Amino acid sequence: MNFYISKFGNRIMKPRYLEKTDAGYKVYLYIFYVCGFIMVSSLVFGVYVTMIEWIENGTYVMGEAIHNATIPFENFARVTTWIFFSTTIGWYCVTRIGWRRTAGNKIVGTRMALLQLMLLGFSIIALYEVLYNFTVLNAQITAGVIDGQVPDIDRLSVAYPDPDRPWNLVFATKIFLAGFIISTHAFYLSIKPRKSLDEPEI
Repeated sequence: MNFYISKFGNRIMKPRYLEKTDAGYKVYLYIFYVCGFIMVSSLVFGVYVTMIEWIENGTYVMGEAIHNATIPFENFARVTTWIFFSTTIGWYCVTRIGWRRTAGNKIVGTRMALLQLMLLGFSIIALYEVLYNFTVLNAQITAGVIDGQVPDIDRLSVAYPDPDRPWNLVFATKIFLAGFIISTHAFYLSIKPRKSLDEPEI
C-alpha cells in the first residue's frame, strides 16, 4: 500500500497496482490459469454428460448431471462448487493483473456509461435469479418435509423457463450467485477512479 495526502491533510492509504515484476503478480497469474483450467474442464464435462443424458432420455435437467458429480473423489466437492469457486476467484485474479486494460482514459464517455448500465443490469437480473431459485428450493424442501418425505435436495428442479428443459435448483442458485458477485464487483470497479498509466508509484 502507498499513501497520499488528502485536502484535509490526512494520510490516506492508497491501493498499489500490481506490475509484472511483482512477485504477487505471478501468484495471481498462476491461480488464474488454474481457475481457467477448472472452468474449461467443467464446461467440457458438463456438455458431454448433458449430451449423453439427452441422447439416452430425450430430455435433460440443466445442471443436474454436473451438480451430482463429485471431484476428485466421492463425497468431496461437486462440480458446481468447483465452477463457483473458479469463476469468482478467477475473476478477482483478472482484476488484479489486468487493470491496465481499463486504466486511464481507455474506456470513457459513452462506452463507460453503457458498460456501467450493462453491469448494473446484469447484477439486478442475477440477484433476482438467485432469490427466485433459492426461494423455490426452500419451498420444495419445506413441502417435502411437511409431507413426511425429505426430498433429495440435490435433484430438485424447476420447469422454468422451458418446461421441457428444467433447471436443477442448486446448480442455478450457485451459477447466478457467481454471476451476481462478479457483475456487482465489476460495476463497483467501473465507478471507482482509475489509475492513470502515466501516474508514478509513490
